[in-house]
Amino acid sequence: MSEKSSNKTPPAKAGNSRDDRLKAALKANLARRKSQAKARASGGAGTGGTSDADTKQNKG
Repeated sequence: MSEKSSNKTPPAKAGNSRDDRLKAALKANLARRKSQAKARASGGAGTGGTSDADTKQNKG
C-alpha cells in the first residue's frame, strides 16, 4: 500500500512541468501573434509571411 502512494508523487511533478511548458508555449505564441498583428496593422510585411512580390518572383 505504501508503494502506491509513493508512485503518485512523480506524475504530479511531471504534470506541473507539462503545465509550465504549455503556459510558456502559449505565452510565446500569443506574443508572436500580437507582434504579427501589429506589423500588419502598421502596414509592415509581418514575420514569416510572403508579400505579393515574393509570390510573383517564385512563380516565374
